[in-house]
Amino acid sequence: MNYPQAIIDIGGLRHNLQQVRKLAPYSQIMAVVKADGYAHGLEGVVRSLSTEADAFAVSRLEEALMLRQAGHRYPIVLLTGVGNKEELQLAAAYHLTPVIHDVIQLDLLRQSLVTTPLAVWIKVDTGMHRLGFPPERVTEVIASLRCCQPVASIMGLMSHLANADQVEDSYTRQQLEVFNNISAPGLARSIANSAAIMTYPQAHLNWVRPGIMLYGVSPFTHCTGMDMGLKPVMTLKSCLIAIHRLCAGDKVGYGITWTCSKPTIVGVAAIGYGDGYPRHAVSGTPVLVNGYPVPLIGRVSMDMITLDLDHQPTAKVGDPVVVWGERLPVEEIAHHAATIPYELLCQVTARVPRIWNK
Repeated sequence: MNYPQAIIDIGGLRHNLQQVRKLAPYSQIMAVVKADGYAHGLEGVVRSLSTEADAFAVSRLEEALMLRQAGHRYPIVLLTGVGNKEELQLAAAYHLTPVIHDVIQLDLLRQSLVTTPLAVWIKVDTGMHRLGFPPERVTEVIASLRCCQPVASIMGLMSHLANADQVEDSYTRQQLEVFNNISAPGLARSIANSAAIMTYPQAHLNWVRPGIMLYGVSPFTHCTGMDMGLKPVMTLKSCLIAIHRLCAGDKVGYGITWTCSKPTIVGVAAIGYGDGYPRHAVSGTPVLVNGYPVPLIGRVSMDMITLDLDHQPTAKVGDPVVVWGERLPVEEIAHHAATIPYELLCQVTARVPRIWNK
């Protein structure tokens, strides 16, 4: 192998969902698999969790249709709902569950004559101010939906927490209070994302919506998923394709940003920002060679990175390189690249094959 691979651990994925079950034993689980399953591979993630999750959530209609056309018959929630008559017709025909968050979507439902009525969720804006109806309009929205011919049932109310990754946060408590004070007898409620599942048991309610924690990653900046009993699901790996012995004063990489301070063994690994490795990872970012950490040096290229192998002097061309995953948390790489692990996972490009490891 002289190119990157993303090894996807099915066992880790299932373990992480079971951790959600342990934390929220009285809630149903809506597994969030948007953005191609956080770039792990949408269909594979859903297939792996099909006997574990109670429903799946995607952001866009195209992802839901791909799952239906692949034969998956599980409940699928469209988190951003539908945007026009054609999308509404497809959602109904494929038995999808759209989230209704805007008056335009209400109008679409009122005007539509779909032949297959569908279930819907109602999105409430409790303080994130992104999507959703104001709390004071919820009673009116429920009444309107119950009069719509295309609506077979209202699944419940959902909202989203803006700051749940801050433990003991007053704004999160304020959002929960607003949500709990909405009168909607008989309807389920859902507000807990990964961070709230882990630290706000009062937010679990009827449904929880785990996202990043399913993939073994912590939603918090102060710890990793492994610290919280999760297993990393993606291991992004490649191999060494060249090794050079450089002299003191030799320059490495674009922009000659790194200079050898002494004779140095430099390894070249076949991975770069064209594969999704962050271009802004700084020198010193850890990489595993043969399971042992070595520092990244110089600037990340499109297809290659350079490594200081002085602590791995016996390394040879073809030896395995891991840039994150097992034994090297993606959270740590995100810190060195001044970003968040969500972005790193989602930026792994399509040219990197996903290899499913049972």
